[in-house]
Amino acid sequence: MANSLLSTPFAPPYPRYHNRFQQHSHNTNFPQFKHLNLTPSFLLNVSPSSHFRLFAFPPRRPNFALQALDSDAANQGSVGVGRSQSYQQWDSLTSKFSAAANIPFLLLQMPQIILNARNLLSGNKTALSAVPWLGMLTSLLGNLSLLSYFAKKREKEAVVVQTLGVVSTYVVLVQLALAETMPLPYFLATSVIVISGLVLNFLNYFGLLNAGLWRFWEDFITIGGLSVLPQIMWSTFVPYVPNSILPGATAFVIAVLAVTLARTGKLPEKGIKFVGGISGWTATLLFMWMPVSQMWTNYLNPENMKGLSAFSMLLAMLGNGLMLPRALLIRDFMWFTGSVWATLFYGYGNISCLYFLNIISKEFFLAATAGLASWIGMTFWRDSVVHDHSSPLASLRDLVFGS
Repeated sequence: MANSLLSTPFAPPYPRYHNRFQQHSHNTNFPQFKHLNLTPSFLLNVSPSSHFRLFAFPPRRPNFALQALDSDAANQGSVGVGRSQSYQQWDSLTSKFSAAANIPFLLLQMPQIILNARNLLSGNKTALSAVPWLGMLTSLLGNLSLLSYFAKKREKEAVVVQTLGVVSTYVVLVQLALAETMPLPYFLATSVIVISGLVLNFLNYFGLLNAGLWRFWEDFITIGGLSVLPQIMWSTFVPYVPNSILPGATAFVIAVLAVTLARTGKLPEKGIKFVGGISGWTATLLFMWMPVSQMWTNYLNPENMKGLSAFSMLLAMLGNGLMLPRALLIRDFMWFTGSVWATLFYGYGNISCLYFLNIISKEFFLAATAGLASWIGMTFWRDSVVHDHSSPLASLRDLVFGS
């Protein structure tokens, strides 16, 4: 769920929701936080004047106690139980798996970057027009939204994956701008958003950002994500549907209205939580739509499958598959849904299409099938062991319904 088109993972506005800032005891049990002195004195103290400071230096806001965008608050609590040695070992190992996902994702983007550089150096700017800048921009917005989601959850490895996705996609956009295939005003606006997004996310990750400024950024990516998603879905089926901006425009109005109602306190608490989770889910659904778009293209133009790289699809499957154990372990339903969808329907789905069209060998297809089935089986089996479940299906139950 990260990286470009080839891939495919609220701060409280009102005093009455101050309980979101309360310390959760299970956070202090994570091995990666054992070096922190998380005593009761570490709890947040907000003075009336602190609302007007741009940066809040240590003592830091314990953002990791926040339930990231309130998307799966109930499920995420299950990660705090059963702190056995085997659990801690698996916790550490799943983090390494997530970090390793950077390798296939980077390999996915590098060939395009190198090819673009060669064309630019040779003066062949026309060749870069084959790269759709609007699609790359959409992917960039998805990466930025997921970066904000994982930064709030303090998932360091996933933050690195999404940051890599933002940076590598932006490099491609820079090349498109140099080739004059991306309009300069759009590129300049994109540059401001990328730089601002990276700075704000990392300041927030280290607890140095004012809560009001972070809320403004969350509102921006919520409105942007909700506006882009239905427009991309609609555009997939053009010319079978009229070419129109109505879906995006309608979603934009709804998004602005929802955010405004949430910020002015005119929604119930559940409604505010729902609005808080929109940006993460829209980014996930955006990446989930990419396989659908690819499958639709394959269906309409099966001959174009010959231009699809089986190695690229394998890398997409590997990158997303490596994040499955971590998403399952911490009971993040959104992250797991996006990763498993991209693994099965984008990576493996396209490999299957290539096989049935006799473009790849039977051995390649069977090896990919056996490897994927073994990996998913191992993921659920190991998770059930560290949680003392009698069946791997119990882990799936915890993920969907909570423990």
